[in-house]
Amino acid sequence: MTRRFAEAEIAVLEARMSGELANLIARHGGRARCIPAVREVPPADATQQAMTLLHELCAHRLDAVIFSTGVGANALLREIEQQGLLPELLDELKRITIICRGPKPATVLRRHGLPVHISAREPYTTEELLDALDEVELNGKRVALLHYGERNARLVAYLQERRVQVLEFCLYEWQLPEDTSSLSQLIHDLCAGRVDALILTSQIQVRHLFQLAEREGCSQRLAEALRKRVTVASIGPTCSEALQHYGVRPQVVPEHPRMGHLVKALSDYLERQGQALPRS
Repeated sequence: MTRRFAEAEIAVLEARMSGELANLIARHGGRARCIPAVREVPPADATQQAMTLLHELCAHRLDAVIFSTGVGANALLREIEQQGLLPELLDELKRITIICRGPKPATVLRRHGLPVHISAREPYTTEELLDALDEVELNGKRVALLHYGERNARLVAYLQERRVQVLEFCLYEWQLPEDTSSLSQLIHDLCAGRVDALILTSQIQVRHLFQLAEREGCSQRLAEALRKRVTVASIGPTCSEALQHYGVRPQVVPEHPRMGHLVKALSDYLERQGQALPRS
């Protein structure tokens, strides 16, 4: 049977925004169990990459910059600020076309007075970014691409097909937490039916969850639990597609890819299920 939202244990794998998600869950009367599945780690050459990008901008060899995530935008600004060159970076970015995959990098950039010229529409995946770029003249342009935590091969291939000279940068990488004991315990609790709902906000959370389950020898049991016993809430089509790769179809996908909508949709879903378990 399905617990009502206020009685359910709801696992959250988000790292950066776990506090915000936990607060949203609490406002709806739920109880969050926050166990990050991802950490964002700068590569050893992050400063060198950022300085290379600044050098290209200052030499007027770039026509546009594509920001995939707010984390990447923040990483660039932070690295350059640590070198004492943030005003130069901001001046150069104001001179060229700025393209954002979604609202998070746009928010970071606008906070520094930078305009955003091209943005993808909801749900802010690579698909929507490609649609936005279809309307832009790109032939022969030189474009810097700030990836998310791994290389977006599809976006690179698209740009190359459009005869763009692409300069690729990755200022952070997705890795498993250094200590995975809590995540391992969560996997076993999910398999045993001791968790009522699971909130997933990115495809890398899904991959890391199953990667660790594979190490523990229980990836099939995990997939079966997520199909039959655990209510799975997913934000955005990319996250949902990652789940479907493992044979899991999320029961809750909000209309808009925002955390508030996700928690509300999960709350509504569990309430509709009724059938609360007897209180102990």
